[in-house]
Parts: sequence; structure tokens; C-alpha cells
Amino acid sequence: MKHKTSEPLVSTIMERCRLCYTCVRECPAKAIRIERGQAEVLESRCIGCGNCVKVCSQKAKKVRSSIAEVETLLALGDRVPRVAMIAPSFPAEFSGFGVGVLAGMVRKLGFTYVLEVSAGADAVAAALRRLISADTERSYIETSCPAIVAYVQKYHPDLVPSLSPIVSPMIATARIARKMYGPDLKVVFIGPCIAKKNEAAEDGSGVDAVLTFSELHELFRLRGISPDNVQPSDFDPPRPGLGMLFPMKRGVIQAARMNEDLLANEVLTADGRSSFIEAIRDFSLMAREIRLLEILCCNGCVMGPGMTTKEPLYRRMSTITRYAQQRLIQQSSESTTETAVCELSDSELRRSYSSNDQRIDLPSEEQIREVLVTMGKKTVEDELNCGSCGYDTCREHAIAICKGLAESEMCLPYSIERLRTSLEEVEESHRQLESTQEALMRAERLASMGQLSAGIAHEVNNPLGVVLIYAHMLLEETDPNSEHYKDLKIIVEETDRCKSIVAGLLDFARQNKSNYSRTDLPAIIDHYFEIFQKPAGIELTINHRTPGLDAELDPDQITQVLTNLISNAIKAMNDCGGLTVETHGDSEWACIKVSDTGVGIPKKNLSKIYEPFFTTRPNGEGTGLGLPVIYGIIKMHRGKIDVESNADPTAGPTGSTFYVRLPRTRQDEPKQEEKL
Repeated sequence: MKHKTSEPLVSTIMERCRLCYTCVRECPAKAIRIERGQAEVLESRCIGCGNCVKVCSQKAKKVRSSIAEVETLLALGDRVPRVAMIAPSFPAEFSGFGVGVLAGMVRKLGFTYVLEVSAGADAVAAALRRLISADTERSYIETSCPAIVAYVQKYHPDLVPSLSPIVSPMIATARIARKMYGPDLKVVFIGPCIAKKNEAAEDGSGVDAVLTFSELHELFRLRGISPDNVQPSDFDPPRPGLGMLFPMKRGVIQAARMNEDLLANEVLTADGRSSFIEAIRDFSLMAREIRLLEILCCNGCVMGPGMTTKEPLYRRMSTITRYAQQRLIQQSSESTTETAVCELSDSELRRSYSSNDQRIDLPSEEQIREVLVTMGKKTVEDELNCGSCGYDTCREHAIAICKGLAESEMCLPYSIERLRTSLEEVEESHRQLESTQEALMRAERLASMGQLSAGIAHEVNNPLGVVLIYAHMLLEETDPNSEHYKDLKIIVEETDRCKSIVAGLLDFARQNKSNYSRTDLPAIIDHYFEIFQKPAGIELTINHRTPGLDAELDPDQITQVLTNLISNAIKAMNDCGGLTVETHGDSEWACIKVSDTGVGIPKKNLSKIYEPFFTTRPNGEGTGLGLPVIYGIIKMHRGKIDVESNADPTAGPTGSTFYVRLPRTRQDEPKQEEKL
């Protein structure tokens, strides 16, 4: 009874997968799905070729092991005979072993008989020759390779009737063994092919388990069996013939004594991933011209995924050829082979095949184009077809995405572009963070200075008022012609200036109470300019872009903001230039824009303009409190202030533009409906 398992033939060890997409590229059935950055082998689509196993440098592909299954059979003891069938590619895998050593090692594992599958290959070759000779109207695809059979069944089901109705050499050898050694045999196939594991699981195969050569090495290691501690022995009958050439390209043809005559064009051969796909795709077009398509999924069975030798292809083929020559010379006088082969009739070598359609409908051209555009491939020129995704073309990749087999992130140029965009976004975020941190530090610094200024102003204000009163009294009582009158006048003027500075400090610290009301912002500006004494050299432009722009604000404080900005602008232009005041807004913000054509603010000073007492004007012409007071008022309104300025004439027109943004509704009050 066969050991049943739900484990897939090939699976991925996720922690080893490095997402190189080599397995995707090498899979002829495209049976590998990339999902969430992980490569998953789809068992229903897999044909068992083992290409993904061979090419994975990280050893991330795991083949279902049959070692435990075989050990269970071996544990049955002598009451149940067991036969090991060795695939004809074994000379290439065990080239360092002496004649008969491998058979001796396998016997020591506990097998009763050790057979060469080459004998079954001879039976298959003879049956194939008779089939082609008898049916001259049909064309066939040779079926010794189970991966090829699975590929036709799943992806070219219309060609299933063209599969030659003959069992594989493995199954033929199992049937020969049971005829020669009894029907109760337990049969284990040993070879280079992992697809044989699925073939053996089919009903009627007559094979109980399949070991790859790599698994056989592991079993030898577990049992401590080596060439040095076994007695060499010959293989059991039947003796092989030209079937020993089966693991090589054209080996089937030679064993069947057929010719690949290029002029006759009746027999064609193909092997390897790319060649066999093209050959099967074109077979329906060539079916009337050729009689037989001899095809192997690998570059011959000697290159199967179950092999462990590192020898190159042609050295492996040479090894098999030399072995076949020696064997044929040794057994030239024996007739056992022919007798054993003839014991199987054509009916015992026949089988049928059914389709197992795994094709996925092609997406529409619109769907394909949509995916390509998503990956930045808006034109044909954008389709680089670099193959880094594992697909030959960008279009094939897009189709695979539509089928749910791939992801757009597999595209290297697309991923690089996304990475570049992400880096730019991170850099922009970093710049914004630095700007926010700088603004926060400035706000904290100004808040601390405001508290200090308020304390100083309160302490100084009272004695300063006394000094100012007595200075005015002395000035009024002094004769203007007196020599002391001029000195007293200077004292009064400077004391008044000190009082203005103290008042500015209190404004900066916002010790005064704000009176908020819903106010028409353009009306405030228009009223200000009604009483504004405009210098003759100033060209004034006022533009209200948003009618009915009102907001919850303190009109007096906003007038003070406007006064300071206009005053600074006029001084920056030396009473000659263009002054522009604009208002605009949306449902959340009311904005004031004040622009001048003055000398501008040097870049090095932009970070200091809101600091108290910072000024670039000569002594006595400014206190350095205008912009700090503006900053304090706007922050009290939960607003924002920004500036753009150019002081370098070589970089364009000089001048400054201040942007003041005020919330239309106070944040601590319910938001009112926007006026239409």
C-alpha cells in the first residue's frame, strides 16, 4: 500500500527565500506565485521539472522527501521481497564507484533485488517502434519524461491525444519485475527525477516509492554504508540493452532504432526549458510533417534535479556512453534481456492520459495596459524587458499580475523609482521637521523672552512714569531761553522713548486683553488706508480677492499688525516704490499679503526677525519690537506668519512679502457656517 501524503512535491523555505526571482524565471509552467514578497510553488500548476530546485542558490526550495517512506518498506523484513530499480543515469552520479559497488550498497540497505531501469527502457523503445510502424497516419509526443506529460496535460490539453500511449521505463520495469520475481514485490524507483514521485503516486503505476539520487546518498549516510564496507555485486536480470542511452538526448530514438533524418523530417528531438516549450507549442503546426517528437524537460535525465554530481553535461554523457559500451560487450552472449522484454505484451505497456487544464484566461488588453501604466510603463519605449522580474518581457509580467501570479514590486526599475520617490518624500519630511523644530524653538524662545519682558516692563513702568512726570514739570517751569531747557528737553524725549519701549514690551508679552468679534477683514484694511498718510513716492495697490471675508479677530490688534507691516515696508523702500496689500481666503483661513519692493531681508537674518530688539536699522531709528509684536498678536489669534524676501539684486527683484493667515473661526468656539 502506498504512503499517502498531503505535502506538496516542491515547497519554499520562506526564511531562506531572498526574492531574486530566479525560480520564477526558470519555471516553464509559471507555477510560482509571488505574494507579499514570498515565492510560493503552486502545486496544481507544478509539473515537477525541478528547475526551481536546481537554480536556487539559497537552497530555499524543498523537495518532498521519501526517505521515511522507504525506511518503512525496508523495515518489513525478509517476509516481503523488495526491489530497487536504478535509473540509467546512475553511472554519471556514481562515476567514482567501481563496477557492482552501487548494487552492493543498495542491497546492504535491505533490498532483495536491484534492477536497472534500462531494461524497461528497452521494452518501451520496442513498443514505441511498433506503434510508429503500425500507425502511419498519426504523430506522437514521446512520454518517458513525466514532467513533459504533466506540462501537456496542464497547459496544452488539446495535445493530450498526441501523447504516445506507452508507459514510462520506470513503470515498465516495475511490471517486468513483478512478472519475474512475484506480484507481492515492494518496488522503489531510484533516479534523478523528482517528477517520478508524482508519477509513482498515480493509480496503476506499480511503484511504491521514489528516491532521488540525493536521497539515496542521505540514506547511505544514515545507515553508515560506503563503498569501502560493502561486497560488490551485479544487478539482477533482466539485462539492459540500448535502453541505457535513455537519459541522454536522442537516446530514445537510438534505443528504438529509429533515425533522426533531417531530410525526412519524421523525428525531431528537443530538450531543456526553452526548447521543449517551443517544440510543444509548435507541435500542432508540425504534426502533419513529423512522426515523433522525442522531448525531455531537462537537458537529458543526466541533468535532473535529483543529481548531486557537479560534472558538466558532456562529461556525464560520456560516462554513460562508456558504461553502456562496457555492459554491452560483457553481456553480448546473454539472451536474458530479450526474453524478459518479450514477456510484456503491447497491452501491458499501454496507458491512457487525461487532461488537467490549468490554463488561466488571458486578461483583456485594457487590464494589461492598466497594470503596465501602474508600473510606470506608459509607452512601449518604457517597457525595458530587462527580465529582472523573472518574466521575459514587461507584458508577460503584467499578464502574470492580472492572473494573480506576480506583484508589481517585482519590477526592478519600478521598485527603484518608488524607492527614489520615497527617499525624496523622506527628505522633504525631514526638511519640514527641521522647519517645525526651528519654529518651535523660536516660539519657546520668544515665549521665554516675553515673560521676562513683561516682568521687566512692569517693574520699570512705574518709576519711569514718575521720572517722566517730573521731567515734564521741570521742562514747563524752565525758561526756553535757559541753558538747562535743552538738557531737560532731551531728558523728556528719551524718557518718552523709554515709555514707548516698555509699552512695546507689554504688547509683545500680550499682557493686554484681546477682544474678539466677527469682523470684515477687507473693511479693516480699507478703513486703515482712509486715514493713512501715503508718501508721495509710494505706489499703493489694494486687492480684495474674496468678497465677504470675515473672521473672529480683534480689530485693534489686526490694525496694529497692519500698521507695523506697512511702516516696515515703507522704510525698506525709503519712501519710494510699490506697496501691494491683498486679502483672500477659504472656508478655514483669512489671509493678508503685504508686499514691497524694498531692499529685502538678508537670508542670514530671516531666522532672527521675530526676536525682540533685533533690528538692522541705525541706533535711534528702531526698537526691534515691531515684528515680535506682530508675531505675538498672530499667535494669540492661532494664526501663522511667513515671509519671502530677496536682498540680492543679482538673484532677481528685491523686496519682501509677508503672509498672515488668520483662522476664520476661533478654535475654542463652535465653527459657524461659512457665508455664501
